[in-house]
Amino acid sequence: MTHLLEKNSQFIFSNECIQAFRTLKDKLTEAPILIAPNWDQPFELMCVASDYTRGAVLGQRIEKHFRPIHYARKTMNQAEANYTTTEKEMLAVVYAFEKFRSYLIMNKSIVYTDLSALKYLFAKKDAKARLLRWILLLQEFDFKVIDTRGAENYAVDHLSRLENPTPWFADLANYHAGNFVIKGMTSQQKQKFFKDARHYFWDDPYLFRTCADQIIRRCVAGQEAIDILNACHSGPTGGHYGANYTAKKVFDSGFYWPSIYKDAFELVKRCDSCQRQGKVSQKDEMPQNFIQIYEIFDVEAKALPTNDARVVVKFLKYLFSRFGTPKAIISDRGTLFCNNQFSRVMAKYGVTHRLSTTYHPQTSGQVEVTNRGLKCILERTVGENRASWSDKLEDALWAFRTAFKTSAYENSLIYKERTKKLHDDKIKNRIFNVGDQVLLFNFRLKIFSGKLKSRWSGPFTIAEIYLYGTAKLIHPDGFNFKVNCHRLKHYHGGDPQKCGQKCG
Repeated sequence: MTHLLEKNSQFIFSNECIQAFRTLKDKLTEAPILIAPNWDQPFELMCVASDYTRGAVLGQRIEKHFRPIHYARKTMNQAEANYTTTEKEMLAVVYAFEKFRSYLIMNKSIVYTDLSALKYLFAKKDAKARLLRWILLLQEFDFKVIDTRGAENYAVDHLSRLENPTPWFADLANYHAGNFVIKGMTSQQKQKFFKDARHYFWDDPYLFRTCADQIIRRCVAGQEAIDILNACHSGPTGGHYGANYTAKKVFDSGFYWPSIYKDAFELVKRCDSCQRQGKVSQKDEMPQNFIQIYEIFDVEAKALPTNDARVVVKFLKYLFSRFGTPKAIISDRGTLFCNNQFSRVMAKYGVTHRLSTTYHPQTSGQVEVTNRGLKCILERTVGENRASWSDKLEDALWAFRTAFKTSAYENSLIYKERTKKLHDDKIKNRIFNVGDQVLLFNFRLKIFSGKLKSRWSGPFTIAEIYLYGTAKLIHPDGFNFKVNCHRLKHYHGGDPQKCGQKCG
């Protein structure tokens, strides 16, 4: 039917036009359609924001079903697009109340949005003047907030995510190709537009830009920009370099779009091959725990003929007879501790058996320090006959127990706090949540044939987060296991966003 509006077109109302007219009539008269407000019922407001737009829907409940009264959507300007995610969520709420002020000013309302954004707004101290204005505006209304994520805000989420396939250089191309200037620009916008337009020229059918290095590059957008970025990063000659090198390779190939560095960063961040490379360094460690003051009761060591569960259980029973049963025993995950016989003895005496985290000896740090001290004494006392170390063990224990021990400084608590601060300043602030996708670093891969093999396995899903930096992971086969979070890093999956498109 739209073709009937074209110039010099014949008016032929065909069967297809009749069917289209009937379909349009049905859609306009069937639910969901806009309703008139009922001033005796509370209003409901759904708000959501994306990177470049915000949207809102005003409606009411009729027989437990949400019915819309008014839709609203607005594109963010350049300053608003630089707001943080939390501020954009707050901006959507403020925009909705300003837009529907005549409906909401004297009535109760329910707002569906991200609750954390409003908590941040009202709890922030020393807020900016802009945030203070928002607070004063919201205080005029009587409303309550129901926490709803963007994907759950089905009635309004699509408003903030409408895709506009228009390339970013459409206005510049129209100006150079047909001397067409868009209407409605302010004087400042016009000044900026003509200043930018001097760097572009039209050579049918492409738009080119003269860049700062005086090299002419073709302007690209959309899927073409994504294909170019993929070719320069993961193509046969890409080399999987970082974001800056990938963006510079695009420039060297003769292409340009404004968000190239941002798009390259997102591409590299989501590249599966790049995420599986690298090692675990000090900056990947977790923050140190709160400082605890404890005192060593006793140090025991015994040379055993074999390293199996029967001998270990016999040694523990000997310790129980001397000191009584402890509340808990912490051990590593060796087979001599993780077996049925050991478990039965622990259950018999009512002792809790706790296992240290895999590949994280700091869990039993005091034991490791004690072993190192005993080993150091034995190395200096056994002489050339190394096989006689078991005969010297009792003397080494006596020397270790009676050694004079003091703090590194007069006030050890201050020293530990300072050490914790120095440690935490060097690490990255990484936050893991239940449901996150993560990769796990494999310490066991040390053979030569595995040098080119990735040490990162996964991705796994986090099932639980525990205190002191431990997480439970879910294997795709259903097997659960615990690891320390310093061996984890976030896995970024999914397709990259569209490159070089105009926000609309």
